[in-house]
Amino acid sequence: MLGDILLINDMHKEAAASLCEIVLQRKADMEDSRYRCVIGISGESGSGKSELSHALGKALKKNHIRVKVVHTDNYYKIQPLLREEWRRNKGFDKIGLDEYDWIKLKKTIRDFKEAQECMMPCIDLIPEQVDKLIVDFEKIDLLIVDGLYAINAPDIDLRVFIDLTYHETKINQIIRMKEAMSDFRLSILEHEHMAVSTLRPMADLIVNKSYMVVNPEDA
Repeated sequence: MLGDILLINDMHKEAAASLCEIVLQRKADMEDSRYRCVIGISGESGSGKSELSHALGKALKKNHIRVKVVHTDNYYKIQPLLREEWRRNKGFDKIGLDEYDWIKLKKTIRDFKEAQECMMPCIDLIPEQVDKLIVDFEKIDLLIVDGLYAINAPDIDLRVFIDLTYHETKINQIIRMKEAMSDFRLSILEHEHMAVSTLRPMADLIVNKSYMVVNPEDA
């Protein structure tokens, strides 16, 4: 998203370095060196999904792997200016996985896999409008898809789940301030928490509360 604030610090860089080693080893083990890998990173609001994604992208770049990060916040069915009113009218039960336009996201991943040009939605947070971004995926080696429900997307090769709840990330949420904190916002975060939690069993790797990358059985 355009205008987003990233708070990348040492813990993100260290977790990214661990993930980078894992990704490089997986790529080395693949029979087809040209395989186009997709990594999904999910977690609750403020857990550091975007920061970890960008830190991982930079770590992989140092290893001569060209990375594109796709934020699934760009794939909501309802545009930012209309989303609060839509949620108030439809009720909190509508908050969750069904808010994403999975067809558009699936097409983006497919276009990457097929190394072709793609037109992607891109939210500009200042005017809160959805722009269109054209990407030439032929020039990209690896795709990172991050967001609340990112690891639920099809054709993800490595699913990473950040195991921090919104209760533990309040400071980051306040600093980033993408949405004003209110009772309504807290209710949204609670319903997102319930939805995101259902995806944890899908994870191949967990970023635990200490921001260490571990296997799910060790988390």
